[in-house]
Amino acid sequence: MAMKKLLRTAACAAALSLMATNAQAAGELFLYNWSNYFPPDLLKKFEADTGIKVTLDVYDSNETMLAKLQAGAAGYDVVVPSDYMVKIMIDEGLAEKIDANAMPNYKNVVAPHNAMPSDPNREYSAPYMWGTTGFTYDSAKAGELENSWKEVFEPGDALKGQIAMLNDEVEVYNAASYYVGVSKCTEDSKEAQQILEVLEKQKPFVATYNSDGTIDRMAAGEVVGHMQWNGASHRTREKLPTATYMYPKEGLTFWADNFMVPTSAPNMENAKTFINWMMAPENAAMASNFTGYMNAIRGSDAYLDEALKNDPAVVMPEEYADRLRPNLNCSPAARELRNKVWTRLKK
Repeated sequence: MAMKKLLRTAACAAALSLMATNAQAAGELFLYNWSNYFPPDLLKKFEADTGIKVTLDVYDSNETMLAKLQAGAAGYDVVVPSDYMVKIMIDEGLAEKIDANAMPNYKNVVAPHNAMPSDPNREYSAPYMWGTTGFTYDSAKAGELENSWKEVFEPGDALKGQIAMLNDEVEVYNAASYYVGVSKCTEDSKEAQQILEVLEKQKPFVATYNSDGTIDRMAAGEVVGHMQWNGASHRTREKLPTATYMYPKEGLTFWADNFMVPTSAPNMENAKTFINWMMAPENAAMASNFTGYMNAIRGSDAYLDEALKNDPAVVMPEEYADRLRPNLNCSPAARELRNKVWTRLKK
């Protein structure tokens, strides 16, 4: 009898332990996001509103995130790919169908973000931030520069050795393709060679290729100009009032980042809860106020900082609208060519 009682007690203890483990797992969310791209206070707000504890891990490019998922990383619940990467994740079977279009807060999503070429019905993704990829320079040191990639790829004396570029295969290649005047999705090796030659010619004048710390690097005066996303440029300007965002006449990339759930997500329902919560106006605005990028949520403008509304790096002057170039999901052949150029450049 004593033995049976002991066994019964042990079984109950094991069951309680299992329940506790499951309860803990039910209260977790693992977010894999770009570095410095989500306000810590917003994570705390989400935890307070939902009781779900968030663990944040960061990456510096879409390709880094994709490679980790392809390698079998199974611990992430929500990732934040850019528009072109959405289709790649769907095609490779790495994205869970979440039917974002049926979530309660989806009614707040404004056009054209309620439909996108890579996920037209928003079955696999929901919008986060959107913006452009251009170049920021300190006008106090460089003077007023022409709105052209020529200033970046063939820098004058003020910028030689004082330029920083993103450590991003896609963004750097795209910018060079605009300057050369060829398609960023070219499959022509001769055109890719033109892009490589521009980048190799520029390389001796580049202080660093780095996607992290772009704001602090500019604010500290370590470089005079930096390839940046426009939200980072906005935050640079808060620390360095003479920071000026460039809209190159040859074109610049317009992009949109999105929330997606990997098929291997351990906390699927919590991921959906998070994504729906982020489509509420106040929460989206908190993200915009921190990142310096616009969101796609109706009603969020009521919560936006005035400085954000008045910065041309964020709210683009209308006369530059024809300079925007959408992100494209290039063919495998084009991506392979691009990767060869990048690998050669970084040797």
